[in-house]
Amino acid sequence: MADHHDVLIVGAGHGGAQAAVSLRLLGFAGSIAIVGEEPEIPYERPPLSKDFLAGEKEFARLLIRPATFWAERNVTMLTGRRVVAVDAASRRVTTAEGESIGYGDLVWATGGSPRRMTCEGHDLAGVHAIRTRADVEQLKRELATTTTVAVIGGGYIGLEAAAVLAKLGKKVVVLEAMDRVLARVAGAPLSRFYEGEHRAHGVEIRTGVSVSGITGAAGRATGVTLATGETIAADMVIVGIGIIPEVAPLLAAGAVGQTSAPGGVDVDDHCRTSLPHVFAIGDCAAHENEFAGGALIRLESVQNANDMATTVARMLTGAPKPYHAVPWFWSNQYDLRLQTVGMSMGYDATVLRGDMAARSFSLVYLRQGHVIALDCVNAVRDYVQGKALVESGAMLAAAQLADTAIPLKAWHQA
Repeated sequence: MADHHDVLIVGAGHGGAQAAVSLRLLGFAGSIAIVGEEPEIPYERPPLSKDFLAGEKEFARLLIRPATFWAERNVTMLTGRRVVAVDAASRRVTTAEGESIGYGDLVWATGGSPRRMTCEGHDLAGVHAIRTRADVEQLKRELATTTTVAVIGGGYIGLEAAAVLAKLGKKVVVLEAMDRVLARVAGAPLSRFYEGEHRAHGVEIRTGVSVSGITGAAGRATGVTLATGETIAADMVIVGIGIIPEVAPLLAAGAVGQTSAPGGVDVDDHCRTSLPHVFAIGDCAAHENEFAGGALIRLESVQNANDMATTVARMLTGAPKPYHAVPWFWSNQYDLRLQTVGMSMGYDATVLRGDMAARSFSLVYLRQGHVIALDCVNAVRDYVQGKALVESGAMLAAAQLADTAIPLKAWHQA
């Protein structure tokens, strides 16, 4: 194995894979290696809590590219390795196995690890996160002997898992600390809609609750105890309370970053960290985002990882172009496809476009009259056409946005 690569990519997720793909597409002829902690070559993460958990998609269909693709493009895969230290002065990284690998430029694309519970019982068997193939494979192995499931966290991951498990016939309860599900990412109308949908499918939704512990017997979880003293029986516990950006080696090497929210390592509009020849992309990269009012944020989405990867590839091939992309996200639950464009943080008004009862509608978010985001449920046309309104910050009256007889593209020049 070569101990030096012109571009060393740490992280074998969407961002790391796209960085290598973009470099080759842009004509980069130097050596490229991807270091990944897992034994697998890059694969898609979003299906883990959806199709893959449901058993509807085999792992081979999750691969971002087949193994032959990487070999044909001379991208070296260094799987099963975890980078634990970075020496920016000598341009080398060290793995947990003691390997030292040199680089010309380093692209940090490690994403994050699941935030764990710290209460008593957090380490019992039967307590799961959903972040890797191994996580979900273990969870699936236990489903045959599982009747009741407690999901801690009412965000996308928790709700997606709850939907799949309910469809598999499990008794599911979702425990959310805030007063509604999706509270960190969506407006109250959308939260209440999804709470209603889950309850209609037999999922119990408990909001405003605090978990104080996980009970167990013979080393295995048997329930979740709330701060009120109530214990909810559960054969399995799924924890979906966010991620912790994997940036400790960069921060230890002197990179500027955040130890509190939003966390991660700081990057500029070309995804450069404060360390020379070191870039960071994806979930772990904190950047000032114009669609979030200039706030320093991290975006946990495939789109962001891919767009940042392309930004770095352009920088390394002599055609720099600042990162500029309207954020978008999606979530599949039951037969509902939620597509979000823009960032709703700081909104001061919402407009409902369509009929929630018909299960096809959009929630438009406004700030000082300007369109800043849309949540579109089974409304693909609104999602596609709404992107231009977000990008331009269109100022429209509520009545204009609410009128479903007029397509959103009619307001593109407004």
